[in-house]
Amino acid sequence: MRRPNILWICTDQQRYDTIHYLGNQAIHTPNLDRLCREGTSFTNAYCQNPVCSPSRASFLTGKYPSETGITANGQKSVPEETELITKELHDLGYRCGLCGKLHLASPKEGIENRCDDAYEVFHYSHDPWYGNCEDNEYLKWLVDTKGDLRELFEYESGHRRGYSRNITAQKHQSTWCVNKAIECIDEWESENTDDPWLLSLNIFDPHPPFDAPEEYAGRYDCEKLPDPLFRESDMKNQENLKMAYHQSALNFHEPDKIIKQKKASYYGMVELIDEQIGRLLNYLEEHDLRQTTMIIFHSDHGEMLGDHGLLLKGARFYEGATKVPLIFSLPGVIKEGKQYDHLVELRDIVPTLREMAKMTASANSLWKILTEKENGPVRDHVVCEYHDSLWPQFADKNAVHHTTNATMYRNDRFKIVIYHTQSTGELYDLENDPDEFENHWNEMSYRSIQTELMLLVMDHYMSGCRSKTPVIWSF
Repeated sequence: MRRPNILWICTDQQRYDTIHYLGNQAIHTPNLDRLCREGTSFTNAYCQNPVCSPSRASFLTGKYPSETGITANGQKSVPEETELITKELHDLGYRCGLCGKLHLASPKEGIENRCDDAYEVFHYSHDPWYGNCEDNEYLKWLVDTKGDLRELFEYESGHRRGYSRNITAQKHQSTWCVNKAIECIDEWESENTDDPWLLSLNIFDPHPPFDAPEEYAGRYDCEKLPDPLFRESDMKNQENLKMAYHQSALNFHEPDKIIKQKKASYYGMVELIDEQIGRLLNYLEEHDLRQTTMIIFHSDHGEMLGDHGLLLKGARFYEGATKVPLIFSLPGVIKEGKQYDHLVELRDIVPTLREMAKMTASANSLWKILTEKENGPVRDHVVCEYHDSLWPQFADKNAVHHTTNATMYRNDRFKIVIYHTQSTGELYDLENDPDEFENHWNEMSYRSIQTELMLLVMDHYMSGCRSKTPVIWSF
């Protein structure tokens, strides 16, 4: 029997709480809801870095960023020894392709430097506006279809900076990505071979700027959206953490109205993605491919969206930044309509794919949970790292650089964040404080718990090996 096709969908900066079926009653996501009903979802899935490149390298290799050597956005190249699961599956006979962004290395010098990733089809668009028609296929498509870039984008100092009010769903990068995905699958299926395929569909949205087409943002009444998680105590906590770099750490006084407007646009971007996923699901069904195609849906990391006074991302490990949606679906094989609150890492996708493809049965594979009666967790903790992951390309050139290396360790009850180069940290009792308002780091009553968790972090790092790959930057 032929191995199943794999449609691997990864959005960019999409929080865990952006799917109606999984609890957000304010958002409209009928197609993601459908995917949840037709598959298995994990409600406690965590990225291994709250920044794009290190997270993507982690879930494509099954390793932590500190093992891959890809620890930050902006690195010029991918370490030579990097081995992606796409290459492993290609060696088993999978045809592999990508539509959208890859972002294991910097795109600042054109199409990013790639390792032996086995993507024989490569429709590259890092984001909607970066680059030119030679190194951003989406921009070339806009020009070829008579799109006026000056009308479709906002400009700042001569550079494109997000969509203008004139953007429509038809001209949006999310739509283009799905167009190319359908073209790619069509071409593969027309070859009438027995070889399965793997398609990475990497949509840029709902990454900021918050610039959904007006039609989509306008579907959400700002005043009726859920309020961000915020208390006055957050102001003090962010002040204590000011040495740990975050894109918005010095701007957490943004008015509530603006935050809610951005949330409405963010939800609109998610809804547009949902519509495009619906197109894909319909295409697969119409071409008798749904029963033979495993769909994986997740994001690379989250977005603070006003929680705790923060927007965007950086060296913070709140749930909004580190927890993401994760759904698997393969009709007749993967359980349908199941939800699990087990702790899961995005790293676990790689061993799951290996076991699915019958390469090996390894620790932390989710395959038995997805397909058999086994329901128990595969791990008792998750880890997320930050190793100067956004410095220096996103920092103010006049700012003082405070090196930030941090580790988050979370088990069923507690979350500890250690800022290794600074004399501060965070400790949350998630059983009693699931929204992470009470930081117990400096409280004597939590000292023994803090010590135990810090020892577990040390055990975690001593059980593996950290990469010695030198970092080369591209700016």
